[in-house]
Amino acid sequence: MNKQKLRLSISLYLNYVAHGFGLLILSQNMTALGKSWSVPLKLVSFVISGVGIGRLLAYLITGYLAYGLAILAGIANSALDAGTYTTFAEMGQKGSRGNILIKAAASLGEFILPLLVSSLHHHQLWYGYSFMTMAGILIINAILLAPLKFPQAGQKAAESGQNTAKSQKSWLTTVCFALYGCASMALMIWFTQWITLFGQKQGFSTATSHLFLSLYSVGSIIGVFILFGLLSREVSPYAILLIMNVLATLMVLLLLVSHSAFLSEFASFMFGLTAASGIMQTGLNAFMEFFPDKEGLATGIFHFFGAAASFTVPIITGVLSDIDIRLAFGGDLAVGILACLLVTVISIACGKKKMINADRY
Repeated sequence: MNKQKLRLSISLYLNYVAHGFGLLILSQNMTALGKSWSVPLKLVSFVISGVGIGRLLAYLITGYLAYGLAILAGIANSALDAGTYTTFAEMGQKGSRGNILIKAAASLGEFILPLLVSSLHHHQLWYGYSFMTMAGILIINAILLAPLKFPQAGQKAAESGQNTAKSQKSWLTTVCFALYGCASMALMIWFTQWITLFGQKQGFSTATSHLFLSLYSVGSIIGVFILFGLLSREVSPYAILLIMNVLATLMVLLLLVSHSAFLSEFASFMFGLTAASGIMQTGLNAFMEFFPDKEGLATGIFHFFGAAASFTVPIITGVLSDIDIRLAFGGDLAVGILACLLVTVISIACGKKKMINADRY
């Protein structure tokens, strides 16, 4: 049984390595895709929005196949999140700490992809090899997953017993958690989609601009294990959410005002360490604690709003990029401020609830 769980866990995490590719593969190939489709960057950004919800805004402009495949990718991402988080919960993994490692797997993919894209560009090779690499990982993992058995649904809900009936749920906190699902996803997507082009606009070389994203990914991986350690020591997840979001917002501000390669590299690394360290997963885990008997529903709601960000961010930034790429990237600062406000409300509300529950006992 333990061997089965280990093999299943490895395959689930390997999915997220490919998922890390998927988060960046379109944005990292925006220029090449624009040339291939004979459309400007704004319309390539619209196609990327198909990964979010699959609305048909650019359908007639960019063609059926390109946008249709992006919609299918969005469906696959949603199924992956809804299936993986609940599977780990049913397997009895240690709550938030186990799910944080999902982010580490995705960050590994995010780290590899920019290096691969940069290498292909440097050697003047076809950009499509990055897509073929991602497809190969998925095919291999499908073969690995085929013989494995998944745990029966409902195990953890049964173990929750009568405590779930006593949990009080605040509508305001629920709304803030859902909106944080959108803001935390938007914060990362906004950065990863535009940091390379923003770096080039700032006068940095193509290699240096791709390095910003690789440093972001390295920071993300390191941040995951820092966050894992903090949660293992039972540091308040709400304090982690607040501190990490404030630091991430400050790093975006530093990137906007700095013209130094070193400071930009430092800010990219620190942004990854904070915004992409697993704070979205930490927020989701805290949200799931509100619905311990309906974790699939909580996951679906949280990631639905995350998908809304995947849909809207490329459209908003695509329009802004027509004005100035710096403006397109700079909008991430407003998203960071919103995320900070949301986690502040969540922290206050959840802190009050704990005090009320403590007084009762």
